[in-house]
Parts: sequence; structure tokens; C-alpha cells
Amino acid sequence: MRLLLGLLFLAKKKKNNIEETVLKIQQGNADLQNDLIDSYKPFIAKAVSSVCKRYINETDDEFSIGLIAFNEAIQKYAPDKGNSLLSFAEVLIKRRVIDYIRTQAKHQNLSFDTNNQNDSEDELPQSSIEANLSIDDYRKKTEEELRRNEIMQFSQVLIDFDLSFQDLLQQSPKHADARKNAIEVANTLVHNDELRNILLEKKRLPIKQLEDQVDVSRKTIERNRKYIIAISLILIGDYLYLKDYIKGVLEA
Repeated sequence: MRLLLGLLFLAKKKKNNIEETVLKIQQGNADLQNDLIDSYKPFIAKAVSSVCKRYINETDDEFSIGLIAFNEAIQKYAPDKGNSLLSFAEVLIKRRVIDYIRTQAKHQNLSFDTNNQNDSEDELPQSSIEANLSIDDYRKKTEEELRRNEIMQFSQVLIDFDLSFQDLLQQSPKHADARKNAIEVANTLVHNDELRNILLEKKRLPIKQLEDQVDVSRKTIERNRKYIIAISLILIGDYLYLKDYIKGVLEA
């Protein structure tokens, strides 16, 4: 038990140290920036490798994309969004590498089409058809992996608020209109600095203050409390796929 507590303490201390370092970098300390990027090159290579499904070294173009993405994560990181720097950086690295691979694949397809303008789809060489199918399959698998990673990261954030995905399944409003109303309440909270800070700092929904800001009864807010908290955290954080869920609910 003591060992576990010790490890948790060290992990929290390390996280705080990284956040302090990032803050100094964002304030213009270039030396710290170079040192941080250099020390996390193995982390970057691992994140890139998980997308490319092969060993990545520092001479690969994909690794350079990963470096740029990690630097972007440093500049954009905000502790108040609920994610750790490394969780945020991992998602960003994977997205940028996928974008790069898609761009490369698109250029290759355009090049092929330019040289074979008179060929119909049925006349394309079998190897080209298989390559296109392979690219599509790769994209689907990679996006599924990113979606799983995003859900896992969000699950860790929910723990801090004493919530779980099981809670959300059980507490999600049954009717579409009720879900849309809850999302609107969450959207109001996210765009109000005072309410957002209460949620993130005190780990609770500011129901009394929200009641004065929205056209929804206190009883309804309390009934959908867990769902509103979860939606708010998604809107605050960097969750590409979970935000698509919110968009789908609003458009339904």
C-alpha cells in the first residue's frame, strides 16, 4: 500500500514538474523547450510507431511529423482542460501522422490517375486496387484505435469526477430533446469562465449558478447532472471523436 501511494505521489510530482516546465516554455524559454523535446523523443517515436505499425527511427519523415506535433502540443497545452500533457501530445501526434499518411496516399493516387487518365476502375492494375483497399482498411483500423485511446483517456478524466462510462449509459437522457437540452446546458457552462472553473476546480456541477443562466429547471439539471458534467468535459477537452457524438445528437 505504501509503495502504491509512493508511486502515485511520484507520478503526480512528475506531472506537476512537466506542467511547470511547459508554462515556462510557453513564456519563451527556448532552452527548456529543446531539452523537453529531446528527453521525450522515445515517447514520440513510440506514439508514431503505434500508428505506422513499424519501428520508427529519427531519420523517418513520420518521426519529424511527430516532433512537430509534440512541439505543437507544448504550445497549445492547457492544464485546465483536464488532460495531462502526454495524453494530449499522444493524441495530437497520432492525428498529425495520420493526416500525413493520408496526404501521401492522396498524392500517390493523384500521380497514378494522371498517368492513366484513360483507364476505368475495372482496368486498374490489381496491385493498385489492393493498395487502395489496404489504405482504406488501415485508415479504419487507425481511427478505431484512436477512438479507443480517446475513450480510455476520457475514462481517466471521469474518475476525477467520480464518474464512469457505465454511469453515463445509465444516466443519459432517454429522449433526444432532453439530450439536446442537457448539451445546451453544458455549452452554457463551458463558455462561462466562472462556471467552468467551479466544475474543474471543485469537481462538481454549479447547479445553483447554472439555473440562473439557462431555461431549464433545477430539477432537470439535477436529474441530468452526470450527463451534463461529462458533456462539459468533452467540450472543454481535446476529444475529436467524442465531439462528433455531441454533433450527431444536435443534428438528429
